[in-house]
Amino acid sequence: MQNAIIAMDKSGSYRVYMAVTTDLVREACKIHEPTPTASAGLGRVLTAAGLMGIMLKGEKDKLTIQFKGDGPAQEILATGLANGVVKGYIANPDVDLPLNAQGKLDVGGSLGIGTLTVIKNLGLKEPYVGRIDLVNGEIAEDLTTYFFLSEQQNSAVILGVKVAEDTTVAAAAGVIIQMLPDAKEASIDALEAMLADMKPLSTLADENPDPKDLMNAIFGNMPEEYRPEVLEERSITWKCDCKMERLEQVMLTLGEEELTRILEEDGQAELTCHFCRSKYQFDRPHLEMLIRVAKRVQDYKDGKGL
Repeated sequence: MQNAIIAMDKSGSYRVYMAVTTDLVREACKIHEPTPTASAGLGRVLTAAGLMGIMLKGEKDKLTIQFKGDGPAQEILATGLANGVVKGYIANPDVDLPLNAQGKLDVGGSLGIGTLTVIKNLGLKEPYVGRIDLVNGEIAEDLTTYFFLSEQQNSAVILGVKVAEDTTVAAAAGVIIQMLPDAKEASIDALEAMLADMKPLSTLADENPDPKDLMNAIFGNMPEEYRPEVLEERSITWKCDCKMERLEQVMLTLGEEELTRILEEDGQAELTCHFCRSKYQFDRPHLEMLIRVAKRVQDYKDGKGL
């Protein structure tokens, strides 16, 4: 099922990236079992990563969004691919705070003071890295500021996750509106008026689970010439691509000495994927093999050849 839309208004003033990500966020929450506050934070970041992922041009392009702060959530990280595949995690899924002053889940308080980092791997020698201080840790406002400061792009980022009384995810969605170079002043005024009167996105997504219906609910009252029209329909889905070979590379970064210590003290090792919580076992023969590989790598670095 296609749950994302790329659209542009009839006047060519702005582009819209929009998705209903309820199923995606529910799947992530089944894996990480977060509190309502953590569900809201993780869901917003996953949705944003999915939308920013489908903005990428190259088939193999990839981006990583990292929110890191001094609050109890510590870190929320997600990756998005150009094909719409998303994965992510929250460092402390048990974070639990009172509602904020607006009576909403306190995602900003869970992150505290910190930074937003966006890393884009676009097939070049070095990845693009943009970093800003968190505005308020509520995710959408931080990303709006990131687009303006780091990409010089006037944007409006709207993210919503509705958590039901039984702590399950009732609805999740995201919208990114980006102004185009020749935007008409009247279109900007119409957008500002729409945003000022807009209901919470999580409520609209709960009422309109189909992305086309959601787009109409958001933009339908704008003057016809400034309403967006669908250019493309896409899918944003959860998928973790972890595998033993990748975890072996993580183990090899420990080096021969540390791997040997693990072998001598424990005789085995276990790694858990941050994203999907899958566990990977390294028994004694496996560790011995990794030690041999680590030694060859170090010998090569020392100019001793392979």
